[in-house]
Amino acid sequence: RIVTTRYGLSPVEASNLRREAEEAEEKAADTVQFTRAIKDAVPYEDRIGVVEALWQVVLADGERDHEEDSLLRLVSNLLGVNDRDSALARQRMSKQ
Repeated sequence: RIVTTRYGLSPVEASNLRREAEEAEEKAADTVQFTRAIKDAVPYEDRIGVVEALWQVVLADGERDHEEDSLLRLVSNLLGVNDRDSALARQRMSKQ
């Protein structure tokens, strides 16, 4: 749903994209490979959008979890998004 809404994809296109991403993830050595590729190819403001989408997933159950918070801090840092912008992204997504 997030990919469909954020990127204007049809449900079929979003499903295909997710399948391709899952296949790529299976072959990847680690998360750093993905975050580095995003950091190198995507402008900062759009990386904030990636962090917002991640916060949407984390907050989908309506609860904050320390492990999820820690993971998002790590991924945000690897994406080159500073703590302040990640916190603002979280606040925007928690209001939805």
